[in-house]
Amino acid sequence: MSRTRTLLIAVASIPFLSMIAAHGAAAEETVSYSLEKTENGYVRMNNKTGEMSICQEKSGQLICKLATEERKAYEDDVADLKSRVAKLEDTVAGIGKLPPVVRDALPSDEEFEKGLSYMEKFMRRFMGIAKEFDDENKGSKSDTQTPQKT
Repeated sequence: MSRTRTLLIAVASIPFLSMIAAHGAAAEETVSYSLEKTENGYVRMNNKTGEMSICQEKSGQLICKLATEERKAYEDDVADLKSRVAKLEDTVAGIGKLPPVVRDALPSDEEFEKGLSYMEKFMRRFMGIAKEFDDENKGSKSDTQTPQKT
């Protein structure tokens, strides 16, 4: 009889044991986040998905931002900066280059030398004429009597 009684108690206790085990498992499942303190605040991890959040304490409340949101914002900033740098590099590279319209309008070396030769002849003639006027002015002054100084 004691054997039957022990067997009856064992069979009757199985549902209770399974409920206790299920409650323990449910207790583990209800803890879906882990919180760890860091130097700058807290890191919260979703135990189910592995998603991490960075949390800071402000005014007695814990404010959390998903690390993926911050990473996305960081990547967006980097992409924006890369595009701006590329534009600046194109601008700097274009400064040394002349547009085709301007480049095609420039004279060839031969035409440039010919134009420089014309300018040189002009300047020599101009300087010669200026020297002649100067010589004429000096000659006319010597012909006239200079006033006496007292």
